[in-house]
Amino acid sequence: MLLISRICFALACLVLATSFEARAQTVTPDDTARVLAGLAPAAGSPLAPLVQEPAWRRHAAFFDNAFSQLEQRQLSKIRVWGDSNLAAPRPTMFYFFSGPDFLYADAFYPKATTYVLAALEPTGPIPDLTRLPRGGVGPALSDVQRSLQSILSFSFFITKDMKSDLREGEFEGTLPVLYVFLARSGKTIRSAGLIWLDESGGVHGANEAPTRNATKGAKIIFAGSDGVEKTLYYFSTDLSDSGVKASGFLKFCEPLAPGNSLLKSASYLLHQSGFGQVRSWLLKNSATIIQDDSGIPLASYEARAWRFFPFGRYLGPIDKFPDMYQRSYARLFERAQPLDFGIGYRWRTRESNVLLSVRSPSADTTVSAEASAPAETDYQPPRARRVPRPAEPVYAYPPPPRRDEFIFWPRW
Repeated sequence: MLLISRICFALACLVLATSFEARAQTVTPDDTARVLAGLAPAAGSPLAPLVQEPAWRRHAAFFDNAFSQLEQRQLSKIRVWGDSNLAAPRPTMFYFFSGPDFLYADAFYPKATTYVLAALEPTGPIPDLTRLPRGGVGPALSDVQRSLQSILSFSFFITKDMKSDLREGEFEGTLPVLYVFLARSGKTIRSAGLIWLDESGGVHGANEAPTRNATKGAKIIFAGSDGVEKTLYYFSTDLSDSGVKASGFLKFCEPLAPGNSLLKSASYLLHQSGFGQVRSWLLKNSATIIQDDSGIPLASYEARAWRFFPFGRYLGPIDKFPDMYQRSYARLFERAQPLDFGIGYRWRTRESNVLLSVRSPSADTTVSAEASAPAETDYQPPRARRVPRPAEPVYAYPPPPRRDEFIFWPRW
């Protein structure tokens, strides 16, 4: 009897030890994000051996240089601009036609606690570095670098490249890119999972079978250096009128409104009649809208409901969009304040334009209980400030694309 008791005790200890070891060996989303971003994972992580490989060290050095340049050239200047010109931040920011561009969402609206990104690009599976074949880390990291080439140099994703980059290689979809941007923005990922929306905008987990018209996406809980917990949603969805009619995406967004919105390098889709529902929704549910000229056409704003603050220079659209010139935009930008960073299709500093549109507090809008942020009644127009014209930055990687390489129109 004593022998049996000792055997049972030994087995229990073995099971307990195995359980602790299994938990200690769990790969966290944050470890995965850091390795993909060229940053060392937590001590004791099962992914720690990867950082000893020469391929990962080259990847880390490349990203250290690329993100350092991006921070100096654009992101730091965007944050300074936001601190000077944005008042009464809302808890939610909406970024439609975004692709996996969390970098600029965070740079423009760092005080948001809920980020809603939406685009056509698929979410893909949760990245799993433990499934890489022997010797596969180098090619996999090269795929990640290639998928970020355009946004690291020009501030936007080139649609035709993204279609192939996010469907080929070891890592598919937008999640690997979102992981990299979160890690390189100094965030700690606490959890990540796949979700889907039903037609009423209800959120369901991946463990539930999606319905016929489900909108697939991902939910990432993260925190910055201050420890404040935030949520990032990314949805792969068709934002055309026919697409939003069949999905629950806008119904999901409604309780989060009013929010602050960002529109950048949006292919002038909101200038088309086929995107009228999303255009109207943004105008009704945004407290502020930051955009370049590819966003909402100026004629769609109700002048009495909005105040406009232009920055930079409006030189018209690039050659790929010859019919999108706006005379009213040109007149508005005759009184523009200086802009010391580049953004949008005209990504060079001296050619970029940013329009900050602030909705009047007296304008008719629906405010939900969930979004009880301070009203913008105390908003003051940005004070003009002298910004020295910087020397044109040198873009070491990648070289600017040829004009025939600009293909932005998605297949909606």
